[in-house]
Amino acid sequence: MYYPYAQQMTCRQPRVMTVTGIGSLKLTPDIAQIQLEVSTENKQLNHAQKENAYEMNQVIDSLLKLGIDRENIQTVSYTIVPQYNYIEGEQVFRGYEVTNAITVKITDIDQVGNVIDVAVQNGANRISNIQFKVENEQLDYQKALSLALKNALAKAQTIAETMQLQLDPHPIKIVEELRAEPIAYRTFAAREMTSSTPIEQGQISINATVKVQFRY
Repeated sequence: MYYPYAQQMTCRQPRVMTVTGIGSLKLTPDIAQIQLEVSTENKQLNHAQKENAYEMNQVIDSLLKLGIDRENIQTVSYTIVPQYNYIEGEQVFRGYEVTNAITVKITDIDQVGNVIDVAVQNGANRISNIQFKVENEQLDYQKALSLALKNALAKAQTIAETMQLQLDPHPIKIVEELRAEPIAYRTFAAREMTSSTPIEQGQISINATVKVQFRY
């Protein structure tokens, strides 16, 4: 049996096009976060701890004198690890290594090099990393997301025009892809520092990606 109306309905069912939209912003960082560590070693654990506490207090005091708010200084780890030497194949106890690590948020990005120098001069002996970020990252991401959506629509329109398709510009589905936090970083040891440490923050990218479906 032939059903002409059913055949017409089948032919008129809309088809779906899926495109990926990408939006990207290049920004100059306006904040930095540094991890500073003080590591001390002694055969007597309490001596290693006391020395470490003294050195770290010196580091923190020097940072406060530079104008860094105490709320921007945070302890992130404190470890005690026994150390050994291997002499003629035998493990010989050397002492305890105590490491105290703090992160420092710097809002005046031009002072990053000076902060590192002062911290090293006052007892910090390891700089784990420097991270450059933007303060209003979420707001900037919203801008990148808007660019990604516009990019998706432009791609769909280009495909439709090229293939001579009638596109419905109103998307039927939008999926935001997971993103990584935009951070530019560098890791190095305190011995790499000079009396005037040059730090170039460069630029970071804030990216947004969406998958969008359109009917045509």
